[in-house]
Amino acid sequence: MGVDAQNPEKVHKDVLADARQACYKARDAFYNCLERESGKKASESACAGLLYPRDCKAARVNYELNCRPAWVKHFDRLYCTNKRTQRFLDDNESRRALGGKSTC
Repeated sequence: MGVDAQNPEKVHKDVLADARQACYKARDAFYNCLERESGKKASESACAGLLYPRDCKAARVNYELNCRPAWVKHFDRLYCTNKRTQRFLDDNESRRALGGKSTC
């Protein structure tokens, strides 16, 4: 895909760009589903320890079909890292609001 049969060294950048855009669109749809369904119990698992609700399974399948496996793994790790960082920052902010006291 994306290579000229007569000149295998020539790469059609428009094909690659279209594939990337399809991947990004599928990725965004999956992560939007995760955010929308965040209150539901996660019953499905993906790479990088990512758990997601069954309601997002179709979006996940589409994401995996439209993106290279290495990209899926990279995006999942990035998403998980960003979520952990946000939880950490939110936790620190709530402690600051309480005057440094823990809520536990």
